[in-house]
Amino acid sequence: MDALNYLLSLPRFTDQGRAAYRPGLERMGALLAAMGAPHRAYPCVHIAGTNGKGSTASLLAAIARAAGYRVGLHTSPHLWHVGERMRIDGIPAPTTWLEKAVARCRPLFEQVQPSFFEATVALSFLYFAEQQVDLAVVEVGLGGRLDATNVVQPRLAVITSIGLDHTDILGETIEAITREKAGIIKPGVPVLTGVTQPEALAVIRETAARQQAPLHYLWEEVHLEQVAPETVFMRLTARTPARRYEDLEVGLPGRHQAANALLAIRAAELVLPEVLDDPRPIRQGLRDVRQLSGLRGRFDVLQTRPLVVADVAHNPDGLAAVLTTIDALHPPGTGRRYAIWSALRDKDAPTMAGQLVQAGFSVYVAALESPRAWSAVELVAMVQQVGGQVPGVGTVASGWQLLQKRLQADDVLLITGSHQVVAALPPVLWQSASVAGVGWCG
Repeated sequence: MDALNYLLSLPRFTDQGRAAYRPGLERMGALLAAMGAPHRAYPCVHIAGTNGKGSTASLLAAIARAAGYRVGLHTSPHLWHVGERMRIDGIPAPTTWLEKAVARCRPLFEQVQPSFFEATVALSFLYFAEQQVDLAVVEVGLGGRLDATNVVQPRLAVITSIGLDHTDILGETIEAITREKAGIIKPGVPVLTGVTQPEALAVIRETAARQQAPLHYLWEEVHLEQVAPETVFMRLTARTPARRYEDLEVGLPGRHQAANALLAIRAAELVLPEVLDDPRPIRQGLRDVRQLSGLRGRFDVLQTRPLVVADVAHNPDGLAAVLTTIDALHPPGTGRRYAIWSALRDKDAPTMAGQLVQAGFSVYVAALESPRAWSAVELVAMVQQVGGQVPGVGTVASGWQLLQKRLQADDVLLITGSHQVVAALPPVLWQSASVAGVGWCG
């Protein structure tokens, strides 16, 4: 078995769900100690949250890169290749490096028996150390307290938002989930949060006080004066403790991205001295986030007429944000609406089906190969139970082949439900988006 296949053979949450989830930091400690503690070689920012953590991490990484930093960015899951989980200046780790690193570390992996996620986190830290990054931005995988990334000693901890997701693992209440995510708060390390629920904020305040960690609450420190979503960009004006930012362009459309952009701005002000003297890195980083960070799958506009959007929204809160953005850009009644959709079994698929139908979408049900996925039969029943139309069932590619023949200039096609759905889109769609310069960079 070659190196990458060996890596992919390790227990994967994507395929096995909770059976592959291995909480605790003992294995990570053993891996990193044997590797020479690569996670201690550079400063980092640690970012947790139910929704928004990937976008916030990418926005912050883009700002840091615009400020002249060599930036490592760890996110998960990946869309097409495991190297996407470990990017430097927006570029995934080369396959050749990964193959050599896995081959080098394989005896250690066989001894420690990490999960796939633990192994890839360790490899990210090793890659960043070997490539001598100036800063690493590290996104939590699941939860926080027991997540494999929680071995870092960051300059700043960020908790973006709290919602009911992974309730079988993290708990069934906002308070319980917040306690898990607040587990990334370290003694004396500043924490920034944008949570909105009073019960979530109370848990974070309590944890920060116990850890003697200075707390920065976004909505007390930052005032959003204006926000206007457009097809490819969002424009906002905001005031922070550092200055007033007027008419910022954010390369991620949607009002929900305003909070993520503000978190990234405030995080940059707290950890990047350069932006306190010069706002230009913030402007460039927000505007060019996709190019500078390599972000994929967040309201990627693949075509404009008809409007074709790919988004990895995989829970009701995330999907609601996407649908609100579509309504703002393409009001209901101006054309027909189609979706290619599927969902994993640990997600609230019935609620998402209802959201799509209520928003006026006919739903093509995509059958995923993952053993974690809801079956196509189950998903069709969910859509039909709430009065929705199902124009077909099959692969994501076959859904695209069918629906593209029906699309007219004023129609909308949304591809969503999970990373696996978006990853299965035909490559030609991404290539055409790259040529058009819309919503994607290759």
